[in-house]
Amino acid sequence: MEDKFIILIGDGMGDYPAERLGGLTPLEAARTPNLDRLARIGSLGTVQTIPQGMEPGSDVANMSLLGYDPAVYHTGRAPLEAASMSIRLAPDEVAFRCNLVCLEKGETGETIMSDYSAGHITTPEAHELVAALQTSVPDDLRLYAGVGFRQLLVWKGGQADLATVPPHDISGRPIAAYDILRDHPLLGPFCEKAARILQNHPVNLRRKNEGKAPANAVWLWGQGKAPAMPGLDRFGLHGAMVSAVDLLKGLGVYAGLDPVQVEGVTGFIDTNYEGKVAAALAALEEGNFVFLHLEAPDEISHTGDLERKILAIEYFDERIVGPVLSGVKKFPKVRLLVACDHFTPVSIRTHSTDPVPFLLVDDLRAEGSSKAVRYCEKQAREAGWHVASGEELFTIFITAKRYAR
Repeated sequence: MEDKFIILIGDGMGDYPAERLGGLTPLEAARTPNLDRLARIGSLGTVQTIPQGMEPGSDVANMSLLGYDPAVYHTGRAPLEAASMSIRLAPDEVAFRCNLVCLEKGETGETIMSDYSAGHITTPEAHELVAALQTSVPDDLRLYAGVGFRQLLVWKGGQADLATVPPHDISGRPIAAYDILRDHPLLGPFCEKAARILQNHPVNLRRKNEGKAPANAVWLWGQGKAPAMPGLDRFGLHGAMVSAVDLLKGLGVYAGLDPVQVEGVTGFIDTNYEGKVAAALAALEEGNFVFLHLEAPDEISHTGDLERKILAIEYFDERIVGPVLSGVKKFPKVRLLVACDHFTPVSIRTHSTDPVPFLLVDDLRAEGSSKAVRYCEKQAREAGWHVASGEELFTIFITAKRYAR
């Protein structure tokens, strides 16, 4: 029977030591018995998922961990999201991520990025807003509803070389220096009209009455044209991508994986953990490869909530790692890779380019060592195994070239 391969990604779990935690990182402070057991039977190390000179986004990092060199294949975040929504981009089309955001006036009157996710607006609410925004879309643009705050805009004959900025990178900061599309002849008027429509929409009036952040503006970023990526079948791999977010599902589409739809997934801490695990295990029955991605630790890091980040990590361990380990016992041979795609330190509320800790396990039935070993940043560094890129780590993982302690 063929080997099975599982990659489990806790998005943004990596972090820096926090004074409030007595010098521990959230990974060190969290209760993670399943990850700790795996650390005792597997191999720890660090990997550089962000190539030099590239932005530390989840698109770049996860593309790397899936075996693709971002310097060769990355064209932007939004084209990947388009693929997950079954949107085929023509050669002259550029896709943009279109966040629903909350902007507020600061104490000195300047407009600030109050919430890059509009208070993690729900998908049904977002779809109502997107339907209302369709009247503001000019002929050369098409607007598509996504998941939660994440929408998509496609521009026919568009520019891909605009210096847009992710809204989560400027949380709590004035937007004036980053709003480079304000004066754009096509995109500027679209954003302006969208803000007027959103301002008094019943969804936002209701959210404000409930004390929630309104989605009172759109923010465009992450643009690019369709990439040309070879499928993972070149390695004999066939299986599924399990994620709540369109970015990862689109990456799976380009890699030749099934972008599994799981009911109730949100991309936040309230996601359907059990549904994601069930989908991953079902995919392993039919195929030999699963990439299971959890967004929650990253999203909470962007809010600066240290305690909830710890909770998100514990949920990853308890509700993803543990059940996966139980479910794969039926398979004779399973190889496992656990990693975070990038650091999202709570202290800076955005991504960093630090090497991330990974954990490789070639034999889940092995006996653990007696010494205390944890899956965390410090012990991964101290293990002394550094891999130069995500694509190199992927090759090691699927070929079992080195699983040395």
